Amino acid sequence: MGTIMNNLVLIEPTKDFKDPYIEMIEEWKGTGEKMVPFVLRFDYEDFDSLLERLRNLRDSPCEDEKTVNSSTLWLIEDHARVVGAVNIRHRLNRYLMDVGGHIGYGIRPSARRRGYAAEILRQALSHTRSLGIRRALVTCDKDNIGSAKTITKNNGVLDSEAVINGIEIQRYWIEIK
Repeated sequence: MGTIMNNLVLIEPTKDFKDPYIEMIEEWKGTGEKMVPFVLRFDYEDFDSLLERLRNLRDSPCEDEKTVNSSTLWLIEDHARVVGAVNIRHRLNRYLMDVGGHIGYGIRPSARRRGYAAEILRQALSHTRSLGIRRALVTCDKDNIGSAKTITKNNGVLDSEAVINGIEIQRYWIEIK
């Protein structure tokens, strides 16, 4: 299944896209599946607080077992629709080396299998390079064949597989040019 993707751009989260963002989240919630990246699960009732939380995650010291500073960007189509989100970790800790990697991304359910994931990862890699990262770790569940294809389409090379909390994880490295 193919589609014509128009004017796809990664942007910093902004109030200008509040309604399209909420529409994407509500669509996702309707499927009952886990929203990825994790920042999509943040409460958006107070939208200004959501935006502040994302800015703090990017700019303020934040370290724990699973969290490091990270940038969240939204994939916008035709300057109107939020079709996905990406979270780019500025560095890796032990947990992220095993499970999360540098980049976590997700595409809203109604926009999947149309090339958006490959595009969000392609643009995220460019942003990752601007953070000084020259080699990015991207992981996916082994049974997520679509994600594995997306990663290899963006020059990901399978490094290893591991079982973490009962889930088979694949770890790919991407050299950033």
